[in-house]
Amino acid sequence: MSRHLDLHARRLQARGEAFYTIGSAGHEGNAAIARAFRTTDPAFLHYRDAAFLLQRSRSVPGQTPLWDLLLSFAASADDPISGGRHKVLGSKALHIPPQTSTIASHLPKAVGASYSLGLWRRLGGEGEWPADSVVLCSFGDASFNHSTAQGALNAAGWAAYQGSPMPLVMVCEDNGIGISTPTPDGWIEASMRSRPGFHYLSCDGLDLLDTWRAACEAQRIARYRKQPVFLHMRCVRLFGHAGSDAQQAYLAPARIKADEARDPLLVTAGLLQRHGVLGTEEIERLYRSVAEQVAHVAEEAIRRPKLEMAGEVMASIVPPTRSGRARPWRGNLDSTPAPMAKLLNQALTRLMASYPHLVMAGEDVGRKGGVYGVTQRLQAQFGPHRVIDTLLDEQSILGLGIGLGQNGLVPILEIQFLAYLHNAEDQLRGEAATLSFFSNGQYTNPMVVRIAGLGYQKGFGGHFHNDNAIAVLRDIPGLLVACPSNAADAVGLLQEAVRLADEEQRVVVVIEPIALYHTRDLHEEGDQQWCFADPGPEHRLAPGEPGQWGEGRELAIITYGNGVYLSRQAAVRLEAEGVALRIVDLRWLTGIDHDAVYRKVVDCDQILVVDECRRSGSPSEELIAELVERDIASDRLHRLTAEDSFIPLGRAATVTLPSVESIVEQGRCLAVKREQTNEIATRMAGATSARSSEA
Repeated sequence: MSRHLDLHARRLQARGEAFYTIGSAGHEGNAAIARAFRTTDPAFLHYRDAAFLLQRSRSVPGQTPLWDLLLSFAASADDPISGGRHKVLGSKALHIPPQTSTIASHLPKAVGASYSLGLWRRLGGEGEWPADSVVLCSFGDASFNHSTAQGALNAAGWAAYQGSPMPLVMVCEDNGIGISTPTPDGWIEASMRSRPGFHYLSCDGLDLLDTWRAACEAQRIARYRKQPVFLHMRCVRLFGHAGSDAQQAYLAPARIKADEARDPLLVTAGLLQRHGVLGTEEIERLYRSVAEQVAHVAEEAIRRPKLEMAGEVMASIVPPTRSGRARPWRGNLDSTPAPMAKLLNQALTRLMASYPHLVMAGEDVGRKGGVYGVTQRLQAQFGPHRVIDTLLDEQSILGLGIGLGQNGLVPILEIQFLAYLHNAEDQLRGEAATLSFFSNGQYTNPMVVRIAGLGYQKGFGGHFHNDNAIAVLRDIPGLLVACPSNAADAVGLLQEAVRLADEEQRVVVVIEPIALYHTRDLHEEGDQQWCFADPGPEHRLAPGEPGQWGEGRELAIITYGNGVYLSRQAAVRLEAEGVALRIVDLRWLTGIDHDAVYRKVVDCDQILVVDECRRSGSPSEELIAELVERDIASDRLHRLTAEDSFIPLGRAATVTLPSVESIVEQGRCLAVKREQTNEIATRMAGATSARSSEA
């Protein structure tokens, strides 16, 4: 079945009826791996694992795998896993989350899913999969070399080495070549045979019996000893990397001929004959009948409906909602005004008490209490299994969260600095935010990611600790990004973020301005005007809901984060000079309610966007464009942004960023412009009146 799907996909592509022809030819031995595992064991599959999916489907009643896969090939809206969005291997009924052209990006979440099984046992509950499940993850020998794969293998071994339960089987399907680049002979085995924390097993992927033997041993070790296994399956790649890949360009004819002689279907035919299961004629009849069956089903599949409207394509970006699982919080509220770090700590304490399935994870979040003290005392109160000190690897931290979320937990992850996110951002872009999209809402990985970031941090820094590059987060469909400017809003945004993850299954990022964590004063030392009372557990700020300070109509400042604090300082000086202004705090940097922003500024003479992000790719671009589309004249709209620069160290750390002085100067210029505009308007009105009198 798998082989004829590969062959027919190429025929359909030539007719313009199929669109993606990375196939499984030569890897069909993974059917024996599927046979060795339970159908409820979650499987994060390599894109060459069609035989695995087909074999598993035979053990679950009511499955129609040929029909399902051909619908996927044809990008039909009837495709039961992706709804026509991509050719993927996946099935909710088979516990196979969908994967596309992943290059090891699914390995970190497989590690997270494996860790979640033991975590649920400690919490006394059960997630999406039985507590005694084994997580299976497969990938190719070329992907093995990717930093994401190495990080995941290291994280799994690091956890297992310390005794953490890790029922995980990593299957490396080694065909010896990555598109055109050969894998050195013996490289995979040499790299993994003595890897700390792992059991190394190998098998001949061309021989179903040998593969079955190794797979049974792998699942036994993983299931009963709760330790990770690296299963090295040697196989062969046939037909090139994909339909568009002409391997004759880089492989010698003798090599191609030798590979074809190692075809696992030929090897299996020999096994069937030697063991007296099927004879030559029976095998030939079976082969031809399956070919006819695939061709027949394909002709039906290509006639099924396709996605035609943008709304249909985008319908599954936002996951479906579910019932909330929070318990009422019955503690005492400390209403003493405090800075952001203190109120965030109080909110996290409440949230951990109210959501028994909430788990925190990140580097230094536990015993140390975070670099800035935001998570102090939480591990002592809720235990190291719920406040997890992770290894130093952002890919693994995010992958852990994706796996936990996919198994019914709600993780709050901490990335220590915004600059540290960039080496791992594909875990958000390529995995977390796309899971609902590619599964038609059947699979989700709700999570909250707290990131300490932005500029203006004093004492140390440089661009690895002061980073205002937020464009990458705003560019991910479905991802919600919040940014508080004060302690009370930080509580409201964090509590709403957890609700969104728990009830709406969303992936939410909260960027917390480092410079405001411990800021107490606004205008002068000791005034305590940037300390706020805890608004309590019911305080939530919904996505897109902006805040406002002041009612002035001469100047509106739209800003967020540090920009609000700076604008509040600048406002005192501008108002002393007669400029009546208001400040609009965005709070959310994606999902902005532009109609609400418009309503807050439309009656103002001049509008200034103060944006601490870089001028190129900043929220200010979106804001200005949306206001222009709502018919606000461009001469009323202005931007004050950070320069397109990295942030230096020392006294120069803020010179590329908006400042109180630059806001005041811009405000003065706009006040003069407003007066000039009013004067011109008055003169024009007078001239019009005079002409009317003469007439």
